[in-house]
Amino acid sequence: MKTTPDGRPVPPAHADERAMLEAWLDFHRATLALKCSGLTEDQSRLAAASPSSMTLLGLVQHMAVVERNWFQRIFAGEEVSPVFEETNVDGFSLRPERGLEEAMAVWQSEVARGRELIADASLDDSGRLSEQEAGHVGDQSVSLRWIMVHMIEEYARHNGHADLIREQIDGVTGA
Repeated sequence: MKTTPDGRPVPPAHADERAMLEAWLDFHRATLALKCSGLTEDQSRLAAASPSSMTLLGLVQHMAVVERNWFQRIFAGEEVSPVFEETNVDGFSLRPERGLEEAMAVWQSEVARGRELIADASLDDSGRLSEQEAGHVGDQSVSLRWIMVHMIEEYARHNGHADLIREQIDGVTGA
């Protein structure tokens, strides 16, 4: 597998749809990990620009929540508890006792569980949304294909935030 100079997997230029979706999702997951590498605990808690309180630690926690939601709750139909506490539904809130290392481990565990759940699934297999979620999407079911494209979009958007936050912290830039 080809990698970027910083070690992220390069999605193939030619592959079937499933391989392409998985490769781009893995690329964006690796990008978030890269944006958080080498930071101190204090740096992981710094927000980029007022009035936003978004931090790299909060982004990692958020993506753990997103991974669990889409792959376990929606696609697999599992009854799952919140990744963090009930009051931190979206994952962005920080707790003094939870640091970047713990959040990264939780996130990576959620990624691994999602991979397990979709390993043998068809892109046409569907998960179910709540009525409220269905109101946003227009249907109560979504295919694994839709979920994977959405996850790529979710990571890409938040990796843009991570770029700005990291640059503000220590000047590190780049994809």
